[in-house]
Amino acid sequence: MKNGGLILVGAGGHARSCIDVISCTGAFAISGLIGSPEEVGLTVDGYQVIGTDADLEKLAQLHRYALITVGQIKSPNIRIGLYQKLVAYGFTFPVIVSSRSHVSSYALVHGGTIVMHDALVNAGAVVGENCIVNTKVLIEHDAKIGSHCHLSTGVIINGGVSVGESSFIGSGSVIKEGVSIGKNCLIGMSQIVRHNLKDGTIFTGTDL
Repeated sequence: MKNGGLILVGAGGHARSCIDVISCTGAFAISGLIGSPEEVGLTVDGYQVIGTDADLEKLAQLHRYALITVGQIKSPNIRIGLYQKLVAYGFTFPVIVSSRSHVSSYALVHGGTIVMHDALVNAGAVVGENCIVNTKVLIEHDAKIGSHCHLSTGVIINGGVSVGESSFIGSGSVIKEGVSIGKNCLIGMSQIVRHNLKDGTIFTGTDL
């Protein structure tokens, strides 16, 4: 029988932030981390790196839950590849919500997503699978966030906004109400987006 422990896939800086959030929730016991071969046997904030990607299939026989704790900035490809591998091995993806955050009972957050400290997800919002909703993010009513997105620290997603899957929005950026952001977009830090962006847009200007 599989145990109820949580495997964290990624042992870098983002993993430390995730450990802090998970520890505050008290909902899961962390069974260990997956890292590079050089990291195996080391500890991250008291939790051991117990294997590499090559060990995931074997670990899936013993552990039920997994969360991807690799960060995402320029590309979501590493997180997406890991997610697909974990799905194939039969892991279950919990939703992790910091005890210092609020997700409306009228919002929907899908598995594999972590909502970090002091974030707010309002009524009618939908957040896809394997997303990072970082510290102090505000997702307003009826916004839709696709899977494999990273909303970085302090991002404001106003009401009715749509963000396509695999997009990154940099710290402090603001998306105007009703705007549609395409898939695989990258928005730089502290941007104001007032108009729709097509798939694959890289926007690092001062305003749009």
